[in-house]
Amino acid sequence: QLVESGGGSVQAGDSLRLSCAASGRTLCMSWFRQAPGKEREFVALIAWNGGTTYYAESVEGRFTISEDSTNNTVYLQMNSLKPEDTAVYYCAGGWHYSFLPSEYTSWGQGTRVTVSA
Repeated sequence: QLVESGGGSVQAGDSLRLSCAASGRTLCMSWFRQAPGKEREFVALIAWNGGTTYYAESVEGRFTISEDSTNNTVYLQMNSLKPEDTAVYYCAGGWHYSFLPSEYTSWGQGTRVTVSA
């Protein structure tokens, strides 16, 4: 089970930190997002205890994914937010380093992020 928190409404240029509490462990955790009328897209990935991370080009340099293995929580620090970052953000657990939502076996309920200009 995955439970996200930390979404909200902010102004462009602000920061938010999302959290995802996991009740179990997979190989890796990712954040995806889905804007209205669009497909779910990959945002960032991190391996538990391994330090491996990947980012979508659209968030590279602005977002940072991290994990706290002691309490099975993954974070997404989002800085310099833009209106185009507006979406519902989902965390997901999987057993492959993949950018595809279909490769993930567990999903949270999502947390909404709204960035106004």
